[in-house]
This record gives sequence, C-alpha cells and structure tokens, in this order.
Amino acid sequence: MTQIPRSALILGLAGVIPFAWGALTLLSDAVAQWGLDTLGPRFIGPYVQLSYGMVILSFMSGVLWGFATKAQGGQAATGYALSVIPALWAFFMTGGGPVSAGTNLIFGFLGLLVLDFAFWTWGLAPKWWLHLRGLLTALVILWLSVGVFL
Repeated sequence: MTQIPRSALILGLAGVIPFAWGALTLLSDAVAQWGLDTLGPRFIGPYVQLSYGMVILSFMSGVLWGFATKAQGGQAATGYALSVIPALWAFFMTGGGPVSAGTNLIFGFLGLLVLDFAFWTWGLAPKWWLHLRGLLTALVILWLSVGVFL
C-alpha cells in the first residue's frame, strides 16, 4: 500500500472538521447553543455542513481539472469535462431543505470518489490519492449522515 504523505493526511483530516462540527452541533444541544452564541447560526448544524460541502465539491472540481492538465488529447478533454461535474452537482443539487441537500451532498461525494478513481486509474493522480480520498469520503458521509438520517 502506498503511504499517504503526512502533510496531505493532516490537511485532509483538517478539511473534514466542519462536517464533524456540524454533526456534533446536531447531536448536542449544549454544543449547538455554544456555537450559536459564539459563532452564529451559519456555523452550526446542517448549515455549516451544507455550505462547506458545496465549497469542497467545487474545490475538488479544481483539483480534478489540475489532474486533467496532465493528460493529452481525448483523455484530457474527457478529464476536463468530468472535472466540472462536482461543482455543477453542488450548484444544482443542494437546494430543497437540509435533508434533501444533505442527501444530495452524500451522493455528490460518492460520485466524486468515482471520479477520483477514474483519474487515479488513468495515472493522473498521485499513487496515494485514492487511499486518502476513500478515507475522507467515508468521514464526510458519516458526518453528513447525522443530519440526513438522525
């Protein structure tokens, strides 16, 4: 197994903190009240998860676009076309209330993992990429599921 660089792992795990925080504020009234009083309503519950999830899916479109720049010809065109899907998904599919938006974000992150696999299989992503993305996707889905299923 290819080892994930420590800096990538730390930054990746730091990137899931808003999802975990949102879930924690959904599970604990005391934490939610502290967050509301200290940070404001945008930074608790599903609100932080949904807005941050949209940002991360859009960001990941840029990462995939960067991978596509390593390709040539038809593979590059395919890579560029596929790379915009996460951002478009976030834009079009995250309305309709927190449960619907959270569910669609879960599907968006699962779809992103499929795209990660494609770019990794094509040799455009680092060898360790899929290991990191699998871990982060599992964590994001776990935390988003708190708002969707509980």
